[in-house]
Order: sequence, then structure tokens, then C-alpha cells
Amino acid sequence: MRNRRNFIKQSVLAGAGVFLAPSMFGRTISQSEKVVIGVVGTNSRGHYLATMLAQLPDVEIGYICDVDANVVSKTIGAIEKQTGKKPKGFKDVRKLLEEKDLDAIIVATPDHWHAPATLMALKAGKHVYVEKPCSHNPAEGEILVAAASKYNKLVQMGNQRRSFPRMIEAVAALQNGIIGRTYFAKGWYANARKSIGVGKVVPVPAHLDYELWQGPAPRKPYRDNLIHYNWHWFWNWGTGEALNNGTHELDLMRWGLGVDYPTKVVSAGGRFAFKDDWETPDTQTITYEFANNTAITWEGRSCNDYDEMRSGRGVIFYGEKGTMVIPGGDDYKVYELGGKLIQDVKTTLQQADATNTMGMGEKLDSMHLLNFVDAVRGKTKLNAPISEGHKSTLMPQLGNIAFRSGHTIYCGEQGRIKNDKDANALWSREYEPGWEMKL
Repeated sequence: MRNRRNFIKQSVLAGAGVFLAPSMFGRTISQSEKVVIGVVGTNSRGHYLATMLAQLPDVEIGYICDVDANVVSKTIGAIEKQTGKKPKGFKDVRKLLEEKDLDAIIVATPDHWHAPATLMALKAGKHVYVEKPCSHNPAEGEILVAAASKYNKLVQMGNQRRSFPRMIEAVAALQNGIIGRTYFAKGWYANARKSIGVGKVVPVPAHLDYELWQGPAPRKPYRDNLIHYNWHWFWNWGTGEALNNGTHELDLMRWGLGVDYPTKVVSAGGRFAFKDDWETPDTQTITYEFANNTAITWEGRSCNDYDEMRSGRGVIFYGEKGTMVIPGGDDYKVYELGGKLIQDVKTTLQQADATNTMGMGEKLDSMHLLNFVDAVRGKTKLNAPISEGHKSTLMPQLGNIAFRSGHTIYCGEQGRIKNDKDANALWSREYEPGWEMKL
């Protein structure tokens, strides 16, 4: 038992990062120097991240960028009130990236902007923290992995459980055999979202640059049920619940099982709850098989929040000798076969706030942001680099491809789809002319 505790302690320290020399091209950041950050997309999650970052030592929110003038004004006001210093506002991320003292950007835009904005920033010599999912489609994720290497910059994805202390401990315990060989993981997300109705084509509000909001995406008319949130449920801009929330559980399950790419993917579901403009599934299951004789299942229920697992989201790992339950936050329980509880581990930071639609709570989410900032300073390594973020984003993307094509997907190296023309057609996307992503 003592050896196992030592193993877990060492693994937690390793997961928290190791020292890396700050030898990036561009502006050199010393370990004690202020890091200047621009936040892109601040209507909801981005606003939350900006206020958390502003609380970190030696971090300055120097810039706010959003295509909605009202959102820019609101966020600037909040940061100025919080810090006493007024950030500079931008509408166009391309103009923001011209700022010489800017060290890094936070990308919290709609999904179709995540990869393009990240690539622009890397080309401009900036580090990036990009919210999940890191890309709208698999081809974009592959480009980001290559770009981070080519431009020698850091890219962290917002799968913040990678920085939760107890989650690091839990994964270390799994990999040290606490429940024997772990061979199956099940994750879920449940909500009670309402109908989005049938939108009407209406004039674009004066405060919103809808042309720039669409950016890389092929043009569609503005409708009154699209912005600021319902774009999630349209394939042209969003990626559905599987990537909106499932990315978190799928990342944790992939991490716990120690797997990279699946060999087989199947998915079923549909828009069952309402008849409206919502295009992506409101109810979906995705199952993955892996070459090491393990499997993962994720279930999403966007419109029925019955919590039969006593949590609206979470993960369960099943092994030869027992089971580990992680109910969505930074806690976990371990049961032996037969159902006897043998460990009940509580977070050392804060209980997850299930009512907070922005995240798990400031103390927990700040751990991931601090990891990113310290990596920019050269003090540590990233807990969720884009190489891992892409793999975990690819998981739900493959699930959506299986759902949309109606096919069982078989994957080869790097998760590439084998011998399926229809499925491979969804590997990338069409771009508005002039907005194509190029290394």
C-alpha cells in the first residue's frame, strides 16, 4: 500500500509538469515576468476565463476581442473593475495578433473558429489556450499539431480535468492496477435543454459583425435562434453535444485507459425530443474499441437530465478486480468486486459546482490556466498539449462521422478512417473562399 501511495504521489508531481527552459522564438518570457494575454470570444466561457486569468499572479488581460461590440464593452468593463486596468478592445483577431507585447491568446469562440484562430496566432508567434474542442473537424486538428511543432509555440486545450489534482491521482492509481487491468470505461452527460424553435431570417443586429462571426464557415443567412449559443446544434458552425461536453469525459476515459486511437467506432441517436432547427443529435451513444482489447462508451442526453448515476456527468472505469467512479468533478470512489466501497477520495480544492454552466468552479478550472501560464514562462510542461487535445477531440468527431454517415467506422494509424468514402468526406470541411487553413 505504501509503494502504491508513493507511486501516485510521484505521478501527481509528474503530471503537474517538469521544468522546461523558456527558449521560444519571439518575445522571451522570464519565469518572474508578467504574461500578457488576449481573450478571443468573451460572451460566456471566454468572459469566465478572462476573470479567472486576471486573478493569477503576474498575468495581465491586455486585450479583449469579440465580433459583438456589446460583448467587448461588457468584458472590458468587468476586467477594468476587477483589476483597475482597462484592456484594449478588438473586433478582428487578425488585428489583435499584431500587438507586439501580446504573449498568448485564449480562444473561446464558437467551434468553427477554434482551429483557424489558433493557427493564425501560432503564425504570429503567440502561444494559445484553445477551448475544447480544439477543432471543428479532424483535418483541422492534424493541422494544429503540425503547426505547434512548425512554429515552436505552446498550444493547450481546455480539457481542464488534466490539471485536477485528484484526477491525476486517480489515473495514476488506475495505471498502477488499483482495479486490476482496466478494460472498459463508460461516460455520460445529461442536461434538460429546451427547444430552439424555428428561426426566422431577420436583419443582423447593429452591434454584431455577422460576416466576421461566420469567418471560415460557408455563408448562411442570419436567423434569430442562432447567436449566441444555439450555433452548437448546427453542423456549419457547431459540433453537437458530443464535442460540446462529451470531449471532457472521452478525454478522461482515454487517459485512464491509456489509449490513443480507436480501431472501431459506432454511433446511434438523433434529434428525438423536439421538432425544430436543431441538426445535431440531442440523444447519442458512441462506442469505441481499441487494439489493446479495451472499449469506451459515451452517452449524451441533451434534453433529459435524469441523473440515475447521481450526477449529470461522469465516468466509470471497470476492471478485473473492481470499479472506479468519477462523478464529474475532482472526486472519485473505488469499489471492489461485489460492490464494497474501499476508497472515497474527496477533492482538496473545491466540490464541483454542478449549477455552474461555465465550468467546474474557479479553484479547479484555474489549475489548468495556471499550468498554461507557467508553461509560457518556461517553468513547467503543458498538462494537455495539442498532441493530446487532438486525440481526445478526434474521438467525438469520429463518433459524429459514424452517426452522420450511418456507418461503422474502422480506423487505422493516427485514427484515420479506412475504406469508407462517405465517412472520409466528413474528415474535413468546406471553407468560405479565402479562409482555408494552410500551414
